[in-house]
Amino acid sequence: MPADLDDELLAARAGDGDDDAFAVLVHRHSAALLALAYGLLGDRADAEEAVQDALVGAWRRLPDFRGDAAFQTWMYRIVTNRCLSVLRARLPVEPLDAVPEPATQDVACQPARAAESAATKDALSRALRRLRAEQRTCWVLREIQGLSYGEIAHAVGTSEQSVRGRLFRARCNLMKEMASWR
Repeated sequence: MPADLDDELLAARAGDGDDDAFAVLVHRHSAALLALAYGLLGDRADAEEAVQDALVGAWRRLPDFRGDAAFQTWMYRIVTNRCLSVLRARLPVEPLDAVPEPATQDVACQPARAAESAATKDALSRALRRLRAEQRTCWVLREIQGLSYGEIAHAVGTSEQSVRGRLFRARCNLMKEMASWR
């Protein structure tokens, strides 16, 4: 199967039962889908399982794929919906009123640059987990996946105006949460 075929043609072939066409689509998009799921869930094993479930679901629904949106956007929506289901099923890991201690200002206690970078990433990860799921979804799709407002709106099933509002609130919340790291 030539790998240079466009997604829509491959999706049509896969919808007709062509396993090789679907394998090309999986190979082409799995890394981005995994990055999206990891950004939403914050756990690699959960992200891998969500992507696998989404791909199985997509395989079953490919005959219904009409091509109204790009294949990748369609897959983003399936993965996003699967991740939101996982998030709804989770119990809160930490109470909402728990606030991490600000980083120490004592020069002797500051970690090395690599450790500080890891701590910053951990703090951002915790801050992202505290966001409402719809805000986190829009933020990850925009800031990590680089989707346009229109693509995000299609992926999450809402309007561009709602996406803009969710992104604004997500950014405000993240700025508050990360204030001690500036």
